[in-house]
Amino acid sequence: MGSFSIWHWLIVLVIIALVFGTKKLRNMGEDLGGAVKGFKKGMADATATDDKKEAVTQKVQDDSTIDVQAKEKKDA
Repeated sequence: MGSFSIWHWLIVLVIIALVFGTKKLRNMGEDLGGAVKGFKKGMADATATDDKKEAVTQKVQDDSTIDVQAKEKKDA
């Protein structure tokens, strides 16, 4: 009585299939698989970005650059 035999698991699976239906179970399985794939991809992306060093850039205002916020403040 300590462990379940294969027959116990088959009966449980048949009852679950009857209650939920095979289509709903298939959809739940696909959703779970997609979530696991998304989680793995996110973890891989996070470790890949941690390995890269961020580039340091400097924003330089050119004569052809228009600062819209400064222009609005002058007009007001």
